[in-house]
Amino acid sequence: MDLDLRKLRYFVAVAEHRHFGRAAEQLYIAQPVLSRQIRSFEQEMECTLLVRSTRSVELTDAGKRLYEEAQRILATVASAVRSVHDVDRGVQRLVVAFCSGLYVSEALRAFSARHPEVETDVVPVRWWEQDAPLRDGRAQVAYLRQPFDHSDLRIIPIGHETRVACMPAAHPLASRQELTSADLDGERMLDAPTRRTSSLEEKFELIASGQGIALVPLSVARSYSRPELVRLPVTDAPSIETCLAVLADRREKVLRDFLEIATETLRAGAT
Repeated sequence: MDLDLRKLRYFVAVAEHRHFGRAAEQLYIAQPVLSRQIRSFEQEMECTLLVRSTRSVELTDAGKRLYEEAQRILATVASAVRSVHDVDRGVQRLVVAFCSGLYVSEALRAFSARHPEVETDVVPVRWWEQDAPLRDGRAQVAYLRQPFDHSDLRIIPIGHETRVACMPAAHPLASRQELTSADLDGERMLDAPTRRTSSLEEKFELIASGQGIALVPLSVARSYSRPELVRLPVTDAPSIETCLAVLADRREKVLRDFLEIATETLRAGAT
């Protein structure tokens, strides 16, 4: 089947709002029209994507998977359109993907100071497909955490991050100064493959509501600091390696210059 991008965008709006009325307002179309388009889309996909009730709209398992894929598909399409426009305008652009909690702004500032003619942009990546923006063309370089698929990629080590245990402030372990892995035995952990969450916001909301504990990089815990949560170092938890990644066959001068500048800048910040 041919995937209708317009209907896919409609589906994404409903999936994000979990409400046909609010999604219709965002899309500037009538709610009955949106409902018909979604039903038609489900028929074309030959599966149920949404469970509708009088009060809410929930995603089926197939709908959840499609929502994840749709975000990547629509981002790739937008990137391709922008690339075409850049060529038409004679614009050079460098796009950097990054993991949550890993900051590339200082490297981008240093690069832009030397290459003001190059426009820069950033793309956030999801933890379970960190290398995806490199492989689908949305980004030329990425600042990532290990592990991920290294095949056909050039990897430049940057530094290491400690991991901390995030839990509700009311948890019995929250009064401790530090933990070991043994202290977490028997605790419900919100880590893959136990429970995969679609976003860090979802993970931290689950932690705050008492659904479990998560081991996360310290920079992520700092980025999502909340008064009802605490983070404790886990003294024997292995550290996480951070790195720059780029497709091995990409050798553009602009990209080489950015890698040189970013490696120096990010390593200095990681120490």
